[in-house]
Amino acid sequence: MSIRPMVKSALGEKNVRVLRQLKRQITGRPVAPAKPTGLDAISHDLSKLAVHFKTDKWGTHRYTRHYQRHLQHLKNEKFNLLEIGIGGYNRAGQGGASLRMWKAFFPNAQIFGMDIQDKSFVDEDRITTFIGDQSDPDSLNAIAEKIGEIDVIIDDGSHRSPHVITTFETLFPLLKDGGIYAVEDTQSSYWPEWMGSEDLDAKDTSMGLLKRLTDGLNYEEFVDESYEPTYTDRNVVGVHFYHNLVIIEKGKNAEGSNKRSALKQRYAKS
Repeated sequence: MSIRPMVKSALGEKNVRVLRQLKRQITGRPVAPAKPTGLDAISHDLSKLAVHFKTDKWGTHRYTRHYQRHLQHLKNEKFNLLEIGIGGYNRAGQGGASLRMWKAFFPNAQIFGMDIQDKSFVDEDRITTFIGDQSDPDSLNAIAEKIGEIDVIIDDGSHRSPHVITTFETLFPLLKDGGIYAVEDTQSSYWPEWMGSEDLDAKDTSMGLLKRLTDGLNYEEFVDESYEPTYTDRNVVGVHFYHNLVIIEKGKNAEGSNKRSALKQRYAKS
């Protein structure tokens, strides 16, 4: 009869592992690194974290795979992330799932959340919540001032077009160069019941605003010499459209144009 099961039973699995490590150290054999457990085992995978914390960013939606691609470069960086909308509506003790997900994925980041309801029960180390109204520029500015430099902004708030537009127009200029701005649940832009519009060309919807950004990317190619570039024309360097999610990259949009050489006849007169 083998003595190993008896020793293992007497000492316990944890002590057996310790003895094995000591044996390897004494004999000079390399010690295998301990396998991560719990949250550490899934901390590299945003979708698995979303499932663990029960946020709808994976499951109801498929946002986390896109976030992972666009935010992976920040994985171990120190930075500030602000999410508009904490979840749970006005139900006591509910909300905060995505804030906890972001905290687990970004071990060195400060995570901030804003909601029209008091969600202070979510507050903990590296998670801070504020009460605020995303339809009110003064409220947005006051919270941004408390946070300081913001690297990532995620709008998962009311999803009403006027609120989305106000939030973007207020906070995007405050976003750090090189930062990421995301707008979730853009399907509401097509729903009149949610202050959207069935008119696909409507300019006063969140999708109307976001689609205009794509033209602004190429403002240097416009042939109308009287055109005055907007703030977003000059400061948006990428717009990525996904199902119900739009991700915007901020930076200096000044790559220049070849229009004068390509349109010689037009510009020969000037």
